[in-house]
Amino acid sequence: MNSLDKFADLTPEQQALLMLKLRRRSASDNAHRINSPAITPRPRNSDLPLSFAQERLWFIDQLEPGDATYNVRRLVRLTGPLDLAALERSFNDVIARHEVLRTTFSLVDGWPRQNIAGNLTLKLVVEDLCNSAEPETELRRFAIAEAEQPFDLTRGPLLRASVVRLGVEEHVLLVTMHHIVSDRWSMGIILRELSTLYDGYVKGKPAVLQELPIQYADFALWQREWLSGPVLEEQLQYWRDQLADAPAVLALPADRARPAVLGNHGRKQRI
Repeated sequence: MNSLDKFADLTPEQQALLMLKLRRRSASDNAHRINSPAITPRPRNSDLPLSFAQERLWFIDQLEPGDATYNVRRLVRLTGPLDLAALERSFNDVIARHEVLRTTFSLVDGWPRQNIAGNLTLKLVVEDLCNSAEPETELRRFAIAEAEQPFDLTRGPLLRASVVRLGVEEHVLLVTMHHIVSDRWSMGIILRELSTLYDGYVKGKPAVLQELPIQYADFALWQREWLSGPVLEEQLQYWRDQLADAPAVLALPADRARPAVLGNHGRKQRI
């Protein structure tokens, strides 16, 4: 039995799944064939461009200033004695380690540019709910208010941290960052480094983290230099071809008319 016979014996659903997997493998193979230069540390100057992802987020912020939709949040419950001074010191070590956490954004000759501060000191905000009749309810209110507080991309800092005290040995750490300087993956890295540094300070043996080979600004410069000219045109042409026959308006079934004012509320339907 040859490959065509085997394909014909599959159900329509199995054939569709196989074709999808083959297309994905082909796309992956094509991506691997693109020869990209290595990312290396670059000199810092006053003309640091944004990465393409950062530029999208910066553009959205220009359209809707003061919007908190792209805030990245994490809530961590802490049990046991808490050394606030050590925690704050650990946060500032992380900020000193990652340039992107000290970065703000401004217009230079009509184009957005990164501004990396030489230093930045974070002050932990402490909210004491020990005497609250409903501490969990108050915690939710505080967390929502914190998450919905917007950032100013031109002034910064684009990172906030709060500690909510629920009991003598029960605290909640709230970390909020703008998506232009972080994402959920990065948040995990920051919290792991924070934990390592904090543990070292509490034990009296400050931890030494491995030096970072590059910073995010190095990636942004690399991306702008590589994705230009023929390489960029090839990528753009691929999507022009893929979207050549796409409808001008995507009609989706809905149970109500679109509101006059755009909102961010949505729901999920699993199939």
